[in-house]
Amino acid sequence: MAVTLTEKAAKHINRYIERRGKGVGLRFGVRTTGCSGMAYKLEYVDESAPDDMVFESHGVKVFVDPKSLPYIDGTELDFAREGLNEGFKFNNPNVKNECGCGESFSI
Repeated sequence: MAVTLTEKAAKHINRYIERRGKGVGLRFGVRTTGCSGMAYKLEYVDESAPDDMVFESHGVKVFVDPKSLPYIDGTELDFAREGLNEGFKFNNPNVKNECGCGESFSI
């Protein structure tokens, strides 16, 4: 089981943590919502939870709660700029369907 970051994503996360002035990594999980059933959630972590799974990629720790892991196992997070837009891209091998707006997915 693993969650990984591309080098671009790791650099973006490190820059943001440095600007924040605190943080130990990124929390990555899912929540029930949207047209297709689930959506990704990301937040910066100042302190890990006791049941967190911790993955490290390019020097950045990614914290995942045990309930989210089956849905995002094998996912690679990338950070991309396309024109004026920038953001995380989720390369999740478990996804079967995505909604038209791109905000949610199903497994």
